[in-house]
Amino acid sequence: MVRKLTASQFQKSVITLFVAAFQLLFSQSGDSIRTKTILPIQIYKKDFKEILPAQILSGEQLERLNSQSVADALRYFSGVQIKDYGGMGGLKTVNIRSMGSQHVGVFYDGIQLGNVQNGIVDLGKFSLDDMESVSLYNGQKSEIFQPAKDFGSSGSIYLQPKTPIFKGDHKTNLTLKLKLGSISLFNPSFRLEQKISDKVSASFSSEFVQSDGLYKYKYEKKNSDGSVANDTIARRYDSYIRAKRFETALNGTINDGSWSVRGYGYISDRGVPTAIVNNNFGPKGQQMLDENYFVQAGFRKKLFPKFETQFKAKFAYDYTRFLDTVNVATTVLPIDNSYVQRELYFSNSNLYSINKNWDISASFDFQYNNLNASLRDFSYPTRYTSLIAFASTYQWNRFKFLGSVLGTFVHEEVKKNAKSPDKTEWTPSAFLSYQPFESKDLTIRAFYKRVFRMPTFNDLYYTMIGNIMLKPEYTNQYDVGFTYQKLYDHKVFKGIYVKVDGYYNEVENKIIAVPTTNLFRWMMTNLGEVKIIGADVNVQAEFDIHKIKLKPLVSYTYQRAGDYTDKKDDYYGDQISYVPWHAATFTMMADYKDWSFNYSFVYTGERYDAQLNNIRANYLQPWYTHDLSVQKKFNWHSHQFKASFEVNNVLDQYYDVVRNYPMPGRNFKLIVSFTL
Repeated sequence: MVRKLTASQFQKSVITLFVAAFQLLFSQSGDSIRTKTILPIQIYKKDFKEILPAQILSGEQLERLNSQSVADALRYFSGVQIKDYGGMGGLKTVNIRSMGSQHVGVFYDGIQLGNVQNGIVDLGKFSLDDMESVSLYNGQKSEIFQPAKDFGSSGSIYLQPKTPIFKGDHKTNLTLKLKLGSISLFNPSFRLEQKISDKVSASFSSEFVQSDGLYKYKYEKKNSDGSVANDTIARRYDSYIRAKRFETALNGTINDGSWSVRGYGYISDRGVPTAIVNNNFGPKGQQMLDENYFVQAGFRKKLFPKFETQFKAKFAYDYTRFLDTVNVATTVLPIDNSYVQRELYFSNSNLYSINKNWDISASFDFQYNNLNASLRDFSYPTRYTSLIAFASTYQWNRFKFLGSVLGTFVHEEVKKNAKSPDKTEWTPSAFLSYQPFESKDLTIRAFYKRVFRMPTFNDLYYTMIGNIMLKPEYTNQYDVGFTYQKLYDHKVFKGIYVKVDGYYNEVENKIIAVPTTNLFRWMMTNLGEVKIIGADVNVQAEFDIHKIKLKPLVSYTYQRAGDYTDKKDDYYGDQISYVPWHAATFTMMADYKDWSFNYSFVYTGERYDAQLNNIRANYLQPWYTHDLSVQKKFNWHSHQFKASFEVNNVLDQYYDVVRNYPMPGRNFKLIVSFTL
């Protein structure tokens, strides 16, 4: 049973953490910061092109946050809601500032991961073993030399794989890793890096993940008024996973430029955990088979002193098969549906420097998508998308500006039935920052951005449900904030970082499913309008006490996200589903010689599980978890050996991220790795 924190208790806890962090006000030593960063998550560069700071996890930080996948790591960022359907094989999606998962762009090595079928990227598929950094941007990157698609998301997540680094005369790096844990986790992996020449290197990595997905949980059956009728200890089924990932890359440098080629494959057989309702705890037998492959390449070169160009290209193939053939008594008929997506993408970006303070850019992208499905009377849609982006950055003394406009042109074709009309949209954005003092420690910033998202193929063409006349969803984002960062030449205290943002977002023409005259048939329609008011706060510090390095981090998010579709509705203005008013994390990293220790606390406040009335029956109480890990490094000749032990959910808390999808209780993990 999760102990509910009162509002006053929670506020006192947060205030105490902030006061402790702000007590780190000490004498200054450094001037501006360019490349040196001591703070653990946000990396703030005093680069003239940087306007909006990102939230970043990189290097060993990713290994120490008790995270199995990218989705697990993102929960430490402010303004993020993770939907986790439980277990190793459960779907994991991310929502930034309550604008919807389809408004989040996920970029892998600089090229967006796509899913034209439903618009959602399952972040549980991406391991952290080969990841150099995970970055989150609200709005967009503070860059203009990027593909047009990078301008088209309300929030962006950048996954940067590792690039080989060779020390001394070494030409080969090999890392072997094994993870063993609760829920019968078996997860071996390796990464091989080879230096081919002074300008070319190659890498190959592979990973296998297996878990039976069986774990105990506490189930509570509630009355209509929200009170607990009874509870029981049950076992979770249908969350098994058997997955293989393999990846290879070539990286090279040329005069005033670089290039890369990357291939990726992911094959999995996963159980699909279903909701636990009506005391039905047994296995349901639903199964998901996935095959995901892509090949992508990038080329970048400065052709003239003031002109630089880059090309990017990608081909992706995704196969999904969903089966429900075991319990046909409850599903009426067996289900065996297959889907195949293909994507072809090309981009060219160009940057011209008018002078040292003024840059302009132009980018053009083209993308081809099609979807085949084994559904009766399916439309077999194909989408052609062209994007053009124009952008400029300008710096005048301590003032910086970035402005961009994105044009999107969509044409679709179908083999059967009617098609969605062609669409043309132009969306602008503007970003400002100002440093009021010569010390450059404090930066004030603001931005406005308008984005639209095309309805997915499921929204438009899913048999008996899709609606080809759907309008795109629009978001309007307004943000004001400040960043304060300072390094100190002090015996104990080394630095402090504070980042605060207040924002207001609107989602127009929200796409939702509504029932028709037949309760067994639903249809997609534009009915929703959501307004979001929120604030994100991040405070970090670093200090050194008797050779023990401590790095605390506190992040806090407040969000008021209301449904303002129709004033006649009883739920007009109510908080939308699964968005907590308050969320917070606290992390403490400690290092002593070859020992590392990490403690993490994650808190998610009260929410409601339905986008209807905020009534007691829909209420979800707060949940929180404590995670611990310890790591020891051993050096043997010129090789390194690491051993880590993790304890997740230390207090064995019972909680659901999504109602009736129970999460694991206390669980353990042992990780050993050896680097040659």
